Amino acid sequence: MRYLKYIPLFIAVMVATTGWSASAPAQTAGVVNFATCISDSKYGKQEQASFESLKQQMTSVLENAEKQLTDISTKLNDPEFMDGLSPEGEEELKVRFHTLNEEMQRNQNQYYQVLNQANMRIIQGLNFKINQAAEKVAKDKKLKMIVNKEACFYCADDLDVTPFIITEMDKSFDEEAKKQQNTTDAA
Repeated sequence: MRYLKYIPLFIAVMVATTGWSASAPAQTAGVVNFATCISDSKYGKQEQASFESLKQQMTSVLENAEKQLTDISTKLNDPEFMDGLSPEGEEELKVRFHTLNEEMQRNQNQYYQVLNQANMRIIQGLNFKINQAAEKVAKDKKLKMIVNKEACFYCADDLDVTPFIITEMDKSFDEEAKKQQNTTDAA
């Protein structure tokens, strides 16, 4: 009971130090959906297109090697074809199959490494762009922080600043494209 007299003082200190008041509190945090920024921003779309292009190039190399392997395998499993070959020809075909198989496995390993490295580079680059845009949005909206939506168990819809960040990213993309075009035109 004797601590009840300190409640008004506690409330006054809370209001003074946190800006808390009976009126609507100012929004001090925002939330950004990282995946949406990647899928909807111009930077993200450009990076996705370059990733898909790389993936298709690598896939065509692997498909070509797989087609050659299938062709040789079919020949090796065809008794009539094998009977028509000399022992040297048969050995040459088996060596070619073995070499192609090893080459394909090496290419597959390189393929996965290249794709993983490209993906990491893209994610790091987009993370940097989202970070830059988030800083600008935070300053414009007077937010103290913007966090990734994946880090939240729950957040109210009015905290979502993703559209503003995408807009800021797209502005930056257009500015960079314009600078690049000016540089290209000057050269």
